[in-house]
Amino acid sequence: MDLPTTWFCLIALLWLGYLFLEGFDFGVGMLLPVLGRRDVERRVLINTIGPVWDGNEVWLIVAGGAMFASFPGWYASLFSTAYLPLLVLLLALIGRGVAFEYRGKVDSDRWRRGWDRVIVTASWISPLVVGLVLSATVFGLPLDERGDRVGGWWTIFSVPTVVGALAVCGFALLHGAVFLALKTEGEVRERARRFALRMGVPLLLPLVALLLIAQFTEGSEWTWVPLAIALVAALAGLARLHRWREGQAFALQGVALAGAVVTLFGALWPNVIPSTLDPAWSLTVADTASSPYTLTVITWVAAFGTPAVLVYQGWTYWVFRKRIGTHHIPQVHAPS
Repeated sequence: MDLPTTWFCLIALLWLGYLFLEGFDFGVGMLLPVLGRRDVERRVLINTIGPVWDGNEVWLIVAGGAMFASFPGWYASLFSTAYLPLLVLLLALIGRGVAFEYRGKVDSDRWRRGWDRVIVTASWISPLVVGLVLSATVFGLPLDERGDRVGGWWTIFSVPTVVGALAVCGFALLHGAVFLALKTEGEVRERARRFALRMGVPLLLPLVALLLIAQFTEGSEWTWVPLAIALVAALAGLARLHRWREGQAFALQGVALAGAVVTLFGALWPNVIPSTLDPAWSLTVADTASSPYTLTVITWVAAFGTPAVLVYQGWTYWVFRKRIGTHHIPQVHAPS
């Protein structure tokens, strides 16, 4: 496998890591008013992701940086075309982080409700934008022969990209509910499990639609395999959750996501952004890749840096692996 192809696969892997880790982060934020009926229960939900949410966001930065270093043409066309949606995503992520930090600074119900609204709103906006941008990469943008966008920023919207936005949002909701069933105890765990079981199939329907659209429009024979794995793993995860096997359900959701990402990036290959105006103007892996020297250098950097990051993040999850409940939440210590 040559270096451009290797880095195409690595970028797909980085997006998989981001969607898996940040997916349940978003889901927890989206479910804050649904599963947290009292302030102490909402604090339980926030504390399940408190030690890890900022580390999960690093995967987005690394994915963007890897695209910039290995495929500058891909990065330039995608980020310039989706400039406004990505700006909205950035503002949502900033607001969400600030809300996590400032929510407990003042002992006031009104203060906490305000920051809770920021968390919920940003947690809904973020997966919608991520799904929109990623599906635009797979299904194409109106690019001319120079790789420039034709038309306004709204050209990113189409039926497949809107389905993609709903797919990522629906998966995040389900993923967050399964994560909360795994990480909490008591009434919060019961509510999260019931929500996932009742809403699991409807929440997965946009993802199924997205994969079928990708398969029938851009897919090949081999991409049927990861598509089938994704569907079977998603349904098996709900079945294991029904049996109170939250850990197995969470792992199977990860397998389902992996199958979905392989299907989408497999349908995209050998392009990085198809042109909806003329297939001859599509940006390909070969056309947008950096020089062999640049790819060699960043490969060595990734070979030494990636294991260290994975070990550190894995250690973080291990330290904070136990369930938490309302009895673990201390009294508020903040000025009124």
